[in-house]
Amino acid sequence: MADSNFVDYVKICCRSGKGGAGCMHLLRDKRTAKGGPDGGNGGRGGDIILRGNAQLWTLLHLKYRKHIIADEGHKGEGGMRTGLDGEDEFLDVPLGTIAKDAETGEVMFEISKDGQKEILLKGGRGGLGNSNYATATHQTPRHAQPGEPGKEEWKILELKVLADVGLVGFPNAGKSTLLSVMSAAKPEIADYPFTTLVPNLGIVQYRDFKSFVMADIPGIIEGAHEGKGLGTRFLRHIERNATLLFLIPADSDDIKKEYKILLNELKKFNKELLDKKRLLVISKSDLIDDELMKEMKKELPRVPHIFISSATGLNIIKLKDKLWEMLND
Repeated sequence: MADSNFVDYVKICCRSGKGGAGCMHLLRDKRTAKGGPDGGNGGRGGDIILRGNAQLWTLLHLKYRKHIIADEGHKGEGGMRTGLDGEDEFLDVPLGTIAKDAETGEVMFEISKDGQKEILLKGGRGGLGNSNYATATHQTPRHAQPGEPGKEEWKILELKVLADVGLVGFPNAGKSTLLSVMSAAKPEIADYPFTTLVPNLGIVQYRDFKSFVMADIPGIIEGAHEGKGLGTRFLRHIERNATLLFLIPADSDDIKKEYKILLNELKKFNKELLDKKRLLVISKSDLIDDELMKEMKKELPRVPHIFISSATGLNIIKLKDKLWEMLND
C-alpha cells in the first residue's frame, strides 16, 4: 500500500498569512510642515485555496507536503498607500475531493468541478492606517491598527472516486477481472483475497464511440462499515458512483445471503446508497450449465440480474447494454 501512487487521504497543517500592519504617518513635505494623517492600510494575508483540477486523480502530490504556508500581507505606507496583499497559496486537487476540519471532523466543502475554487483557510485582515482614525476633535491620531494574525489549523483532504459504475462485492469475487475484460485497465489480479488495495478506474468503450467509467472498489467484508477489512476507507468511494454493480460468483454457497450482507454494509455506512440503481451480476457462470442457471434464477433476490463469464465473454456485451441503459434512463 505504501508504494501505491493512489493516495485518497492526506492530513495537512495549514497556516494562512498574517495581515499587514496599518501605517502611522503624518504628511510632511516641503510645502506642508504639519500635515494630517496619511498612513495607508496593511494588505490582507494570503489565503490557502483548493482548486479543482480534472487532470489529477490522486492526492499523491500532497502526501509529503505536510505544511502549507501562505504569504503575509505587506505593511501600509505613508501617502495613503495600501500594502500589497499576501500571495494566496493554491492547492490543485482532483475532482471529488472533500475538505474536513481535522479537529471536529466537520465537512467544509467538496470540489466537484474543474477550476472550482474554495478557501480552505482565510488569511488575516490588514490593519487600518492612522488616516482612518481622524475625527473633527482628534485630527492627528498617532496610532494605527496591527494586522490580524493568520490562522494555523490541521485539515483533512479525502478523495472519493468519480465513476459511473462501481463494482461491489466480496474479496476475490472477480471484480478486477471483469474490469480488465470490459476496459483497457490492467488491475492486479490474483487468486487470493484483497488483491485490490486501491480503487482502479477503467473506461468502458460502448457502441458508436460512447463510453462510461467503471471503478473496481476493494472488496467488502461483513463489518466493513465498522472498519473491518479495508473498511470505511474504501466504502466512501461508492458514494460517488451513479450505478452499483453487485458481483457475486456463481459458485457462491448462498448468492442471496451474500447480496444481503453487501447491501446491509452499504446501508449501515450510508443509507442514501440504497437509493442508487443496482444490478446483480453472477460471475464465473461458465462453471454452471443452463439447467442449473434456471434453478438459480428462482432463488435470486428481486433485483435486475445477469449471468456472465469474464473468462469466456458470456453476456459481456449484454452487460454493457444494460449498464448503458441504467446510466441513461
